[in-house]
Amino acid sequence: MVEVTVRKDEPLERALRRFKKKYEKAGILKDVKRTAYYLKPSEERRIKRSKAKRRMQRNAMLANAATMTRRH
Repeated sequence: MVEVTVRKDEPLERALRRFKKKYEKAGILKDVKRTAYYLKPSEERRIKRSKAKRRMQRNAMLANAATMTRRH
């Protein structure tokens, strides 16, 4: 459970910003979205593979771009 105490003379907006940071760091929204509906194990594996493939392609592209800039 994420908890933020509002300090004396602290604006509510700043406390809300601290709450949002803690909320994101705790991964609550990610967990809620993940458990919002049921995914079959085969679907989870398929999605996981496709994300990994995209991540590897992006990393390869960035690595290639980095080597191209070093040459010139």
